[in-house]
Amino acid sequence: MKKHFRKFLAFFLATAAPSIFAAQPITLSTWNIEWLTLSPSQQFPQSERNNQDFRQLQHYFSKQNADILAFQEVDSPEAIKQVVGNGYKVFISDRADSSNKALQFDDINQYTGFAISKGIEIDNQPDINLLADERRKLRFASYVVLSPNSEQPIHMLSVHLKARCSGRYNNNQHCQTLKEQGESLNQWVRERERNQQAYVILGDFNHNMEYSGDWLWTTIAKGTDAVLATKSTPAECKVRSRKNPQREHQFRSLIDHIIVSDGLSFSEPSQQVFNSQDVLNYQLSDHCPVLTTVN
Repeated sequence: MKKHFRKFLAFFLATAAPSIFAAQPITLSTWNIEWLTLSPSQQFPQSERNNQDFRQLQHYFSKQNADILAFQEVDSPEAIKQVVGNGYKVFISDRADSSNKALQFDDINQYTGFAISKGIEIDNQPDINLLADERRKLRFASYVVLSPNSEQPIHMLSVHLKARCSGRYNNNQHCQTLKEQGESLNQWVRERERNQQAYVILGDFNHNMEYSGDWLWTTIAKGTDAVLATKSTPAECKVRSRKNPQREHQFRSLIDHIIVSDGLSFSEPSQQVFNSQDVLNYQLSDHCPVLTTVN
């Protein structure tokens, strides 16, 4: 009897262990840091930051306690390291490589990427080009796989989608480009699900997908079990007004989003809101970070 019980117990633990002994929760953050660079351009005043500005960005990042940061609008690994510090490995878009000069602008670039705590195992994958025209220089999706040797690796994208189509669909170039990017993300999600792979997509979608029946979310999620984690996340971010730099501006809708696969558990995402005086005193960003925890 005891022998049969031991066999049953061994079988039970072997089959049930993945669900009983859940993976350690991982805190994720997505943040568009608005023209972050160490080589500012007069053409883009937002890129001009002094040491105090960088210290304040680092202050807000440290408060996040994020294990993984998906970033957008970063010009170089050196620039993002000024924000995240030495405890993170930086993976930046393939476009930043010296062999890809044809995909770079001469003065300043906006790259996607990840900053990942050095204690986390990561497999860096080639970028995903979300547009058929491979000569386009903007907004490739950075791609990493979290814990690639575990029983349940998580495939992650950091994205920065086309601007100027934040609401309803218009048949103009901006919305056409955004739709094509949405269709490419749908294909990527479908492939992950066919392979029974967990996934997370984080970033600046430049679009409010919270509306019921939103066309971009419908495009991305079509035929999948994708979950818009930020569907109910309130837009609380306040940034410096472009019309009057002495005043704040609060966005009415959320355009930074997190999408997760159906099998992942996640905490309700929230925005990290900047202190009002910091917004006016420092060059921070026109986006607030959005955070969640998954496991």
